[in-house]
Amino acid sequence: MKILKNLLGKGSTIGAPAAGELVSIREVNDDTFREEILGTGVAIRPTEGKFYAPADGTVATVFPTGHAAAVTTQEMAEVLIHIGLDTVKLNGRYFTIHVEEGQQVKKGDLLLEADLEKIRGEGYDTITPVVICNSDRFAKITLAQNGPVAQGDVIMTLGK
Repeated sequence: MKILKNLLGKGSTIGAPAAGELVSIREVNDDTFREEILGTGVAIRPTEGKFYAPADGTVATVFPTGHAAAVTTQEMAEVLIHIGLDTVKLNGRYFTIHVEEGQQVKKGDLLLEADLEKIRGEGYDTITPVVICNSDRFAKITLAQNGPVAQGDVIMTLGK
């Protein structure tokens, strides 16, 4: 969305890793995310089970359970995508990993898939925090307003 990108201003941008509803990190029912202990971020209530690279970079981490991955962008932002809350307890059920650590990715490359219906059916919240783990590296992080987002829409702009 060019308009949203212009509203957020110049700087390194982070795209939505999934389509859904963009919400404040404060709406995440997990203290570690809600209190931004891991870093500044937002959350997405995903409507689809495909999760994509939020920017060009390198896959820094892929959890063996497939519930989370981190991408280090070309601007050295460490972006964590954590699908759902406590979903590590599923031990990989309902998740498919499409990348490996050290792999170069372009914004929009498929990282992970999750069967959201089955995950919800097991009683897990599928809200997906998207966090800049090294947010102290950036002078300013501008967050997009809450509302519907398409995969790839700018959700954060990082300024030096």
